Amino acid sequence: MVISITEAQEHKTYKIHTIAFYNLENLFDTINDPTNFDEYSPLMELKANRSDAYKKKVRNMARVLADIGRDVSNNTPAIIGVSEVENQDVLEDVVNDSILRDKNYGIVHYHSPDARGIDVALLYQKKLFYPITTSSHELKIYDNVTRKRIYTRDQLLVSGHLDGELMHIIVNHWPSRSGGEAKSQYNRIAAAKLSKYLVDSLQVIDPYAKVFIMGDLNDNPNNTSVKKGLKTQKDKDKVDFKGIYNPYENFFRDGLGTTAYRDAWSLFDQILLTKSLLEKDYTSFQFYKAGIFNNDYLITSKGTYKGYPYRSWSDGGFSDGFSDHFPVYVYVIKEIPTVLSDISPKGRED
Repeated sequence: MVISITEAQEHKTYKIHTIAFYNLENLFDTINDPTNFDEYSPLMELKANRSDAYKKKVRNMARVLADIGRDVSNNTPAIIGVSEVENQDVLEDVVNDSILRDKNYGIVHYHSPDARGIDVALLYQKKLFYPITTSSHELKIYDNVTRKRIYTRDQLLVSGHLDGELMHIIVNHWPSRSGGEAKSQYNRIAAAKLSKYLVDSLQVIDPYAKVFIMGDLNDNPNNTSVKKGLKTQKDKDKVDFKGIYNPYENFFRDGLGTTAYRDAWSLFDQILLTKSLLEKDYTSFQFYKAGIFNNDYLITSKGTYKGYPYRSWSDGGFSDGFSDHFPVYVYVIKEIPTVLSDISPKGRED
C-alpha cells in the first residue's frame, strides 16, 4: 500500500490505492426470478450444471478483482465499480469468495429498470472507504420513432471518505449501440448529459470536488458523448478548473482497447477524473497512473477469437472464461514521510 518513487534524484514515499471498474458480463444467479428478466441470462439457458457454472463464474470474477493493481499497490482495489450484475446477491457471493473474503468489501447497489435486468454497483474495502451518501439517478430516454421509453441502467453516485478524504464516484453503464452506432448515439449523449449534471452538481457544492466518472460507456474516448457531452481533455495540462481528464483517450489513440468485435478494438471502459485530482500537491490524494488490466489469463489463447478478452459465455454455454471486457483502473497516491525501496510498475500504464 506504499510505493517509493525517485524523480530528479529526489526520493519520496507515497500511500497508494487502486480504483477500478469491471464489466462482469452477465453475472446472473441460478434462481428463476419472475420479477426479473431471466430470459437475458445465459446461465438460465444451460440445461445442466448451472450451479457449477455459476460457482466458476463467481470464482473467476473474484480472481480478477483481487489481481487488479496488486503488482503496484500490494493490495486489492480500495474501490471497484461494476456493471452487468443481476442483483446484490451475486455480488455478495463474489466478495465472500475465499479470494476476497478477508478484504471485507461493502456493496452499494440499487435496482435499475434496465430491460435486461442488469445493474451497476460499487464495491469498497470497508477499512479504506466509508460511504456517506449514495443515490441512484434514472436515465429517461425514448425511441425516436415509437416514442416508447428505452429502459436502461441508472447511474450510481457514491460520496465517501477514502482514507479520510472526500471522494465522489459515479458508476455508469451507458446505453448500447443496438441498432447501430449512429442511430443509438443520442442515447449515450443523454447519458453523458446526466453524468455531467451530477459532476456539475457536486462542483456547485465544492468547486474542488474530487470526482471519478467510471463505467462501460459503450462509446470510445473520442466519440461525441465523451468529448462533447463530458467535455473531456486528453492532456492533463489542458484541463480547466472544473474540467474532466480522460487518460484513456491516449490509450485509444495508441490502438489499445477493452473489448473487441469483428477484429476491431473498442475502448468502452474508462475512468475519468476532475481537475482536483491532477494537482502536483501530493499532501492529498492525486492521480498517479491509469491502466488496462489485460493479464494473459484474461485473453483468449486460441481459435477464432484469439487475442480477444476470454469471455464467460459462448454459443455452447459457459466457456470457463471471465468477461468480454478488460477491467480498467487508476492509482491515486498521497505523500508520506516513509522511505522504502523503489517499486517499478509493470504493464501498460500512463
